[in-house]
Amino acid sequence: MPPKGPQERELPQPVAAFIRAVNAGDLGALVDTFAEHALVNDQLHEYWDKPAIAAWADRDVITQHLVMNVAKVVRNHDHTVVAANVDGSFDKRGLPDPLVVTFYFSCQGDRLAQLLILRNEPDE
Repeated sequence: MPPKGPQERELPQPVAAFIRAVNAGDLGALVDTFAEHALVNDQLHEYWDKPAIAAWADRDVITQHLVMNVAKVVRNHDHTVVAANVDGSFDKRGLPDPLVVTFYFSCQGDRLAQLLILRNEPDE
């Protein structure tokens, strides 16, 4: 395994585990990063609790072969913001290249309690 870069060392364990699971295409490991009653909001759609999160992850992450390349990490108390270049087999028509997506993680102990995913407008 290659050594971790400086940004990866800044990541809390559940956030790092989420990114590893996404990049490995491992649905079980991805779902396991979440607390029992967690929330994922992906592009303004809410998924509450592990069954809904598992369905979202299977459909929108695993099946789409999503890959996250961390570009920036910002820590703020129990929150971690990760900007990542995202790729996969999803329809890219009309999307910028590279596609930068921002992931807003909130941790509760060793699990993710909340994840908000947005494609922010670039700074002007």
